[in-house]
Amino acid sequence: MFADCRQLSLVSMPKKVWVLFLLCVGLVLGCRSREQAMNGEGTSVRAMTYNIEDVRTADLRRTDHPRLQRAAARIQHLAPDVLLVNEMTYDQPGDPGYRAGDPEGQNAQRFVHHYLSTPQADSLDGLSYRTVMLPVNTGLHSGLDLNNDGQVTPAVPEIPGAPEDGSVPPQTDAGRTYGNDAWGFGTFPGQYGMALLVRDDLTVLRDSIRTFRLLPWHEKPNASVPLDTTSFEPWYSPAEWAAVRLSSKSHWDVPVRLPNGEVLHVLASHPTPPGFDGVARRNNHRNHDEVQFWSDYLNQAAYVEDDSGRGGGLHDDAPFLVMGDLNADPDDASIFRNAIRHLIGHERVDGGVVPEASPARQADYPDLDPDDTSRWGARIDYVLPAATVAVDDAGVWRPAPARVPDVPVSDHFPVWVDVRVGP
Repeated sequence: MFADCRQLSLVSMPKKVWVLFLLCVGLVLGCRSREQAMNGEGTSVRAMTYNIEDVRTADLRRTDHPRLQRAAARIQHLAPDVLLVNEMTYDQPGDPGYRAGDPEGQNAQRFVHHYLSTPQADSLDGLSYRTVMLPVNTGLHSGLDLNNDGQVTPAVPEIPGAPEDGSVPPQTDAGRTYGNDAWGFGTFPGQYGMALLVRDDLTVLRDSIRTFRLLPWHEKPNASVPLDTTSFEPWYSPAEWAAVRLSSKSHWDVPVRLPNGEVLHVLASHPTPPGFDGVARRNNHRNHDEVQFWSDYLNQAAYVEDDSGRGGGLHDDAPFLVMGDLNADPDDASIFRNAIRHLIGHERVDGGVVPEASPARQADYPDLDPDDTSRWGARIDYVLPAATVAVDDAGVWRPAPARVPDVPVSDHFPVWVDVRVGP
């Protein structure tokens, strides 16, 4: 188990005292501060993934959203250099919070401006990030009857407004009917999107970003094809199977140049939950193949082609982090587990790094395993480092139960890993 030394010091010390403390005893505690990033042993990067649970455009237009204020405080507390947020709406036409004429994909910047840049407590500092927010498949209607219920309703339904207390709006039957025929489940376009936040002194190589949102599922060799368990026929018709996409949101390879010149590839995704899918278990099949895509990408599989038409996977010597809510627990017998097990065990991945909760927080959550990243007891959120980077520390951050209000921030916990990249 790794101890989150930075977490302990930030709570109890002013910033200047905290820095001196780390410089003096950081070697004893095994922690490295940002001031020690360039020490001849690689550049230090704290990478964190956090599913904040269905954050919407209307939430981000507010400056006083209670869940987002608390989420921002947690992020400021842990101070990641690279942060992947799952379930943040990609704002675009069809999104109920979108305003006609606005540029699309601004929600990540709204989160930084309205919440992260403003200290959420006297003991915290505001954070400044560059943002990456790209289109996703969720809530984009296919025009096909993908769930085979005999209904195709391509019009976005009326979406309930967000409650004032910041809780997640409920889904409706109309929303589920619409979402089940979208390329990725969402009750409106852009719901459950992704946002990557990178600290200001790191450079996102935007012209080299690769996305795999449009990759057809059938292009994957040995695809896990859903079958109707009554007829044992393929769940999707030939026309549907030719069109349906592998990624329920998207798969991104975002290269980030570090101060020492090294380029760290952030491999970000949020595969569909392996449930809510009926007898064919189509989401279970899809989750498996979405997770397996990263193993194929690391293996430079021939079928891999990004949305610009460029083929090939990640070159052999590239340092990387696989990040996101992968919705797959290697110990969960109810899902198809071999994809996540193969990814964790991949020769290019340091699968021995297993972030865990601190002993105090584990004692507060006796029904969870130390590595569980969700409140319902599963390890599904990951920062998987390349075997070529050094790992200093890692953890799953859990709040003290007595401090959790009636409306919790999320049903997920933040997961972080401290790595050193380069010589």
